[in-house]
Amino acid sequence: MARQISSLFSAALIGPALIGAVRKLDPRILIRNPVMFVVEVVAALTTVLFVRDVLTGGADLAFTGQIILWLWFTVLFANFAEAIAEGRGKAQADALRRTRTEMTAKLLTGPAASVGGPRSGFRVVPGTTLRVGDVVLVEAGDLIPSDGEVIEGVASVNEAAITGESAPVIRESGGDRSAVTGGTQVLSDWIRVRITAAAGSTFVDRMIALVEGAARQKTPNEIALNILLAGLTIIFVIAVATIPSFAAYAGGAIPMVVLVALFVTLIPTTIGALLSAIGIAGMDRLVRFNVLAMSGRAVEAAGDVDTLLLDKTGTITLGNRQAAEFRPLRGVTEQELADAAQLASLADETPEGRSIVVLTKERYGIRARDMASLHATFVPFTAQSRMSGVDLDGSSIRKGAVDAILAHVTASATAVVPSGAIRVMQPQVSAAAVREVQAITEEIAKAGGTPLAVARGGRLLGVVHLKDIVKGGIRERFAELRRMGIRTVMITGDNPVTAAAIAAEAGVDDFLAQATPEDKLALIRKEQQQGKLVAMCGDGTNDAPALAQADVGVAMNTGTVAAREAGNMVDLDSDPTKLIEIVEIGKQLLMTRGALTTFSIANDVAKYFAIIPAMFVTLYPQLQALNVMGLASPQSAILSAIIFNALIIVALIPLALKGVRYRAVGAAALLRRNLMIYGLGGILVPFAGIKLIDLAVSALL
Repeated sequence: MARQISSLFSAALIGPALIGAVRKLDPRILIRNPVMFVVEVVAALTTVLFVRDVLTGGADLAFTGQIILWLWFTVLFANFAEAIAEGRGKAQADALRRTRTEMTAKLLTGPAASVGGPRSGFRVVPGTTLRVGDVVLVEAGDLIPSDGEVIEGVASVNEAAITGESAPVIRESGGDRSAVTGGTQVLSDWIRVRITAAAGSTFVDRMIALVEGAARQKTPNEIALNILLAGLTIIFVIAVATIPSFAAYAGGAIPMVVLVALFVTLIPTTIGALLSAIGIAGMDRLVRFNVLAMSGRAVEAAGDVDTLLLDKTGTITLGNRQAAEFRPLRGVTEQELADAAQLASLADETPEGRSIVVLTKERYGIRARDMASLHATFVPFTAQSRMSGVDLDGSSIRKGAVDAILAHVTASATAVVPSGAIRVMQPQVSAAAVREVQAITEEIAKAGGTPLAVARGGRLLGVVHLKDIVKGGIRERFAELRRMGIRTVMITGDNPVTAAAIAAEAGVDDFLAQATPEDKLALIRKEQQQGKLVAMCGDGTNDAPALAQADVGVAMNTGTVAAREAGNMVDLDSDPTKLIEIVEIGKQLLMTRGALTTFSIANDVAKYFAIIPAMFVTLYPQLQALNVMGLASPQSAILSAIIFNALIIVALIPLALKGVRYRAVGAAALLRRNLMIYGLGGILVPFAGIKLIDLAVSALL
């Protein structure tokens, strides 16, 4: 936390932010913030009157000058809060802008531009001249000139400039990993890319515009709050305007500068000053988390999500099924089954095969052996055979899908094997062994696992239990979401039995098994028809309809162009589990805005006790009883309230930018916490602050 504060107030940020705060005094810019625009207008008006009084020899010039000075500080501090929030985004934008160097492209022409054409026939052109539909060749060492889609070839691509991750990724034609981003570098091989974005509208261009805040649109809640603040400002304009006639009726007069001071302390300047910074900081937190939100509306919607749709693979589970246990048949030891499974998996390069080798090593101490001396012939795993194995001195060892292994041993049992001049039959497969394998298989399937049978020399040995490994701590995360009132739904292509077992282990509220794109879309629409906000993530073209329909659609950066265009957020790290953190960041934005609004209103109440008695005590001495803070004089009370009004904005800038600490609690508990900390604190802090400033002011006056 301390590290973030120090970086917030680094010279690299403060210098440009101070300059930006002065530039934002331009009324054409400040009018977007109604509250601070009005403060600037009254500060300018009071300044003009002060200059007149200086020229004509008016009274109380020192007091009036101090009030005017702090009015301008109030506006500048509000601009500074917004400028420093924008500055953090601009620092990131500068890093992104460095990826947009002057690039050239190998534009394919003629037959070379078609899939399967020769890799020659290109001409080098500036990357900025590329148009949508052009096909370019990108070879090892080349920068990808613009956003596009791989239509031929496969290559390793360094996307560190976009994602910050040093590990390269594979991009290939077809499937869900065909999208490439301009500014990334091909490290090996070559790819043929069809351009999908014109110059100036690439993914990096949109990122730069968004993180700089130039394209940040106000969210509906932010607009509503601005309207409320503007309405309150108008009401207090009318209220303050009636005070001179009221004072004249009482036989007195109130100076203009005091009326201005009263007006500025009455209107909600604190939240008015910080509202824009809170919104910018919300998007900035997502960007720092390597998630790009296409609009502030998406960030805010994430905070209001009611239903969360999560893919099973890679989100709830680790993504690859792993060996969990060995289930031997009667008459077979676990050691014997594990030994055969390990031998049969040596030629299996799939994650499942490697996990079997690891499990036999960890559980039984079975390590690699000299296979050359055993005259081994390996049988690698293929999608057609669905099994792998090894032949050792005439004995075959196989491991694979249960039906494939049963077919293999049955075929082996009916084969005729030559033995010198004599022909003998292999022993028949035991029907009891087949039934036992089928019983174990059914048991594993009901538990949500995947069974792999193992056989040696035509004899069934047992079954290896593969299971989806639910990520550690995910059950607790879902429990937190449940306490927040968010319903979690797991989406998977597994059969209902397997899906139910994994859903129960992970702790999700519901699941959608054997899900198709139409099923996902129908589920989202059903939830939305019930008035709920829905969030989901996806990476494939088949996810695009659901991503577009969801209120918060998070597309993976490694996904297809269609998915990235359909979502309103893009996860640059392509980590589906981030959906949970995105919801938390959205809620943190809403909590921060609500907490500071509560503090601002409570803060105003305390200021009333400082300034109102001071204004009217000469007309109504009885109001001295309301001077509960025991302020020294009417002038010091008014000046102290104005100074505190300006300084509290600066004090709250770190909280506005970092956000209120998120906690997974219910709405009622959150309301109580806000009222206790920011409501009560908003009343007590001004009392203490104004009193301390009053002591300092009265000592100097």
